[in-house]
Amino acid sequence: MSLIEPLLSELERESATTRRVFERVPADKFGWKPHPKAKSLGQLAAHIALVPRAISEILKNDVHEMAPPPTPELQSREQLLALFDESLAAAKQNLAAFSDDQMNATWSLVIGGKTIFAMPRAAVVRTIILNHLYHHRGQLTTYLRFLDVPVPAVFGPSADENPFM
Repeated sequence: MSLIEPLLSELERESATTRRVFERVPADKFGWKPHPKAKSLGQLAAHIALVPRAISEILKNDVHEMAPPPTPELQSREQLLALFDESLAAAKQNLAAFSDDQMNATWSLVIGGKTIFAMPRAAVVRTIILNHLYHHRGQLTTYLRFLDVPVPAVFGPSADENPFM
């Protein structure tokens, strides 16, 4: 089995959960923020939707000079779901193209000419695509709770949904 196969399998499984969370996001609340310093609901959802494609694209090079990616302004839940589907499809295609040698090769993130971190590309997929996605998905479920939107089960039951009953 190649190094990328289990990571792609996890991305595929978790994308179904992320989609369930996205299906609960109320478009009429896209501008809502839990705090002035926080991203809006729409900005956070768009960021999550873009992570798979954006990170898989920058992994094509061995070094990436960080620049804040533009976040699209979403108008509907359908637009959010389409953005996520497109991002996921691009990520799967991009990641599947990496050989084990490329997955083991060092990848570096640079800001202003300074290396922020360098690690094997496989570790970047784990931490910056998958773990990063889970972190923000957790934030999004908290936003839903604040808005009194029923929170779907993610890693086991939520207070609103129990897939085991």
